[in-house]
Amino acid sequence: MTSSDLLDARLGRLVASIGRAGLDAVAVVPGANFYFLTGVHFHLMERPTVLFVAATGARHAIIPVLERARWQAAMPDVETVYWQDADGFAAAFAMLARRFTPGRLGVEGQRMRFFEAEVLRRSFGNTLVSDAHDAVSAMRLHKDAAEIAAMRQAIAISERAWLAVMGRVRAGMSEAAVRQDLVSAMIAEGAEGMAFEPIVLSGAAAADPHGAPSPDRLLRRGDALLIDYGAAWGGYNADITRTVFVEAVSDEHRAIYDAVAAANALGRAIAKPGMTLDTLDREVTATLRAGGFPELVVHKTGHGLGLEVHEAPQVMIGNQQVLEPGMVITIEPGLYRNGEVGVRVEDDVLITEGGAVSLTSLDRALRLVG
Repeated sequence: MTSSDLLDARLGRLVASIGRAGLDAVAVVPGANFYFLTGVHFHLMERPTVLFVAATGARHAIIPVLERARWQAAMPDVETVYWQDADGFAAAFAMLARRFTPGRLGVEGQRMRFFEAEVLRRSFGNTLVSDAHDAVSAMRLHKDAAEIAAMRQAIAISERAWLAVMGRVRAGMSEAAVRQDLVSAMIAEGAEGMAFEPIVLSGAAAADPHGAPSPDRLLRRGDALLIDYGAAWGGYNADITRTVFVEAVSDEHRAIYDAVAAANALGRAIAKPGMTLDTLDREVTATLRAGGFPELVVHKTGHGLGLEVHEAPQVMIGNQQVLEPGMVITIEPGLYRNGEVGVRVEDDVLITEGGAVSLTSLDRALRLVG
């Protein structure tokens, strides 16, 4: 499939979703959805940059004039209004509104800024501007072969880096030093960037699921070392968490680890087409609680993964969406005892016709380092 055919297919997915949502059009700003539809990376900045897609498949855009050459080369068939800083953007929106007047316009509720939504309301008059986050993000739920290949590459880079770094971790190193070694290793292995800033936490700090590594916290014998990280490649992301222990592990911490690993294994084993995200989360969480530490459960089972590290679908209680082939989700149960220890084991899982396959392959057995 050529890049043009691929973009046409993606446009078709969005048009179908717009129709199901009962909208006349959607407005998309720079980010994962914009890139998915155009193949163009623009930064979300002070200059409004908006792509409009109508239920008919027609496309319009508001683009800053300094991006004209790149936009025209990539999207020559999109009816575009350009604007200059000196003139401001209001006139460009007004001009487009004279050509294009959707009655119901959906926006990315988790991406579009307030000032952009306000200029849409002012420019399109009686248009009902509403949150269409679910409708827009639905087009990225099912990964195609090229997307899966890119994610496999990002994961392979991440795993090679992990294996190299784990051979160098020693007691007395700082969390920040481990993080820097991991970043350097991913770049050396071919990463185009980081999926996100790696989380490297030891001892009591590991009890904060999204804490930040410190140059002052040094690894000590018996510490849990929780590392949540991933490389980016081809625009797609890996998201992996492993927890190891420095030189030794107590019986209590081993039991916590075993409970997390069992829940992770169950999630990978039972995920399949037709299962709701609600059911998957309930089953994994029930197994996690049954491991003997129910009071240490603090978060859902996982989330979608692709162009964004956190995207639809969310693996959580209350989400009745059904798993379907082509979806990629994380399975990442964790247990956290404040002031003492945190353990998380996270894998990236592709839903297939017959069940699920883990794209990540790093050993999940408890490991001592140092």
